[in-house]
Amino acid sequence: MVRAAWSSAAARWTVEIQRSDGTAPETVSCGFLFMCSGYYRHAQGHAPAFPGQERYTGRIVHPQHWPDDVEVDGKRIVVIGSGATAVTLAPALARTAAQVTLLQRSPSYVVARPSENALAALLQRVLPASFASRVARWQSILLGAYFFGLCRRKPAQARRLILAGVRAALGRDYDIATHFTPRYDPWTQRLCLAPDGDLFRAIRAGRVTMVTDTIATFTEHGLRLASGRALEADLVVTATGLELQALGGLEASVDGVAVDWAATLSYKGMMFSGVPNLASATGYTNASWTLKCDLTCAYVCRLLNHMERHGASVCMPRSPDPSIRRVPWIDFSSGYVQRAIHLFPKQGTRAPWRLYQNYLRDLVALRYGRLDDGVLAFGDAARVSDGAAAAG
Repeated sequence: MVRAAWSSAAARWTVEIQRSDGTAPETVSCGFLFMCSGYYRHAQGHAPAFPGQERYTGRIVHPQHWPDDVEVDGKRIVVIGSGATAVTLAPALARTAAQVTLLQRSPSYVVARPSENALAALLQRVLPASFASRVARWQSILLGAYFFGLCRRKPAQARRLILAGVRAALGRDYDIATHFTPRYDPWTQRLCLAPDGDLFRAIRAGRVTMVTDTIATFTEHGLRLASGRALEADLVVTATGLELQALGGLEASVDGVAVDWAATLSYKGMMFSGVPNLASATGYTNASWTLKCDLTCAYVCRLLNHMERHGASVCMPRSPDPSIRRVPWIDFSSGYVQRAIHLFPKQGTRAPWRLYQNYLRDLVALRYGRLDDGVLAFGDAARVSDGAAAAG
C-alpha cells in the first residue's frame, strides 16, 4: 500500500496498491482502513557506514536481507550488534561456524528463560488443554507485568536479579561487568531473551566470544578495534538495528490535505486525532506484541458493529483538549527509537490519549469501556468534521 486518500463526501478511503511484480498500481476503496503493518521499515535495516569498509575482502551481510547463498560452515564470523538480532544469531551461527565473535559497542541486558513452560506442561497432563493454556498464558502475562513494574520501581534490585542470572549461567570468573552490564536501567531499552540460555551455553562452550569495544576501521581481512585488537573474519554480520516508520510509511490525506502523523495524537494507542475511519494495530514494547494486537482487533470489531447498529458512516477522535501535554509515543532510549520517534504520532498525558503499555489496564478499557466516550465522534462525514472543527 503506497497511499490512501479519505473523501468526506463519499465517506470512503481510496487506497493505491503497488503490486510486487511491477505492474501498474491498483486502487481499491473501503469504508474503514485497519493498518496492521507494524512500525519497522522492512525495505531496509539500519546500516551505518564503517571506516575502511570498502577494503574488506570478505562478505558483509545485514540480517534484514539475508542472502540464500551465505556460507556459514567452518567460517570465522563477526556479528556486530548487541540487540535481539545479534543475541539470536550468534548461538545459531555457532552451531556450524568455526568461531563466532559477538562484537558490541555497549552491552544489553540478557535474560534466559526456558522455551517450554513447565507449569503448562504439568497442567496439560492433568487438566483439559484449553484450561491449562489459559492458566499458563495468565502466568506469563502477570509475571511479565510484575517484572516490568519491578524494573521501573526498583531498577537497582532488578539489575541485581538480571546480573545474578547471567553470573549463574557463565560462572563467577566471567567478566560480566564488561560484557553484560549496561549503563542504563533495565527496561529503559528492550531486554534480550536467550531461550534456554542458548547464548550463555555457546559462550561457555567457547563457540561464541564476547568483545565489547568500538570499531576503528575495517581491514582487508577483518576489523581493527579502538583498543588495537584485530578480529579476522570470513563473514561480518551487521546486526546494527532496524529503522522505524509510522504506519508502514503510508502517505495519507484527508479531503486533499496531507496527514502529518507527527502532528496527530494517538487515541487509545490505535486511532489518531483528526483522521477518520482508520485504526492501527501496534503491540506492546514491554510484553508480547500480540497481547495488545488482540485487544485492538477486538476493539475494532466492537467499533464497526457499533457504527452499523447506529447507522454511523464515520468515527473520528476529536481534537484533544489543548491543555493535554504531548509526549513521545514510545519512551525508550534505544537508538533505533530515538532516530525516528519524531516522525511518529504523539501520546498525551492522560486517557484516552495516553499509551499505558499495560495489558490489564487496556483489557478493561478496550474490552469493556464505552465506545461513545465523548471523545470519539460518530455520525456522517459532515457532522463529524464540523464537530471536530468546533472542538479544535
